[in-house]
Amino acid sequence: MPRSVNSVAKRARRKKVLKQAKGYFGRRKNVWTVAKNAVEKAMSYSYRDRRNKKRTFRALWITRINAGARLHGMSYSQFMGKVKANNIELNRKVLADLAMNHPEAFKAVVDKVK
Repeated sequence: MPRSVNSVAKRARRKKVLKQAKGYFGRRKNVWTVAKNAVEKAMSYSYRDRRNKKRTFRALWITRINAGARLHGMSYSQFMGKVKANNIELNRKVLADLAMNHPEAFKAVVDKVK
């Protein structure tokens, strides 16, 4: 009996990977073995960096809150400690937006916690 090979599934699997490699430079976009490695590496980077993005945004928010708090004579840690103590339910993202784009509203928050 002849050997049975599922070429349809094989072709579909390769087409899927080559489609994901669209836009890559050189052989990475059209040679199966090179494209497979490039796509696999790209997927691992994207998985890693979806987590890193959360860290970097948190760091950005903290920097912005710190700058806004220091304009009113408080450090970041003092300000956040007093925000928690006064049960103000604003997260860092919102506080950073207030400090950056609405300084008068941020000043009102600082005056409330002082």
